[in-house]
Amino acid sequence: MSKPRYWLIVPAAGSGQRMKADCPKQYLQLNHRYILDVTLSRLLENADFAGCMVALRADDPWWSKTASSKDERVDTCIGGSERANSVLAALEALLDRADNDDWVLVHDAARPCLHPADLGRLIADLRGHPVGGLLATPVADTLKRKAGDSNAVETTVDRRHLWRALTPQMFRFSALRRALETAIASGYPITDEASALEHAGQIPCIVEGRPDNIKITVPADLALAGFILSRL
Repeated sequence: MSKPRYWLIVPAAGSGQRMKADCPKQYLQLNHRYILDVTLSRLLENADFAGCMVALRADDPWWSKTASSKDERVDTCIGGSERANSVLAALEALLDRADNDDWVLVHDAARPCLHPADLGRLIADLRGHPVGGLLATPVADTLKRKAGDSNAVETTVDRRHLWRALTPQMFRFSALRRALETAIASGYPITDEASALEHAGQIPCIVEGRPDNIKITVPADLALAGFILSRL
């Protein structure tokens, strides 16, 4: 029996409206490179992937301008309206190449600060796990729950067992595909790949990652990401 291979999926069909920019956030410049190029290079240069599938909007005019679009390791497919639909579309685009027991790593397009050590530890820790799992970091801030729609504090939330989910998230090809199909069909709100596996009755494993593996969401994150990358 052949050893499972590793595939990379990057959903990049989102619009990134909170950035209030003229293009999706993955196409903003970070240290004179597209964020998406930085993200893909940090993964492809630090792990042995059998292939990479990037899910794009059907009318994406920016992809052809990236360095990644010329990379023979990278293929593209048309994504969906939501992250889960894009990941499922990428899995379906890999159907004739990937085996059921191959591992799939899904990573956010706008998360360019992944440290190679975290990537290596995720793969090493999960390669023998029956389900798979995700990078995550313990919640450090005090958490407050608001009372309904008001700004009044209802209570302080116990953070001792709370973790902030990061990416990559790593699961078996067939299991992830089935979980996404089932969750989407049922209308279950899928916030990440792990939530789809949880909905299917599986128990993903947490691998502790660095808290500076940030996702660029608002304009201030660009400068922070640039600083983090200068220190990695």
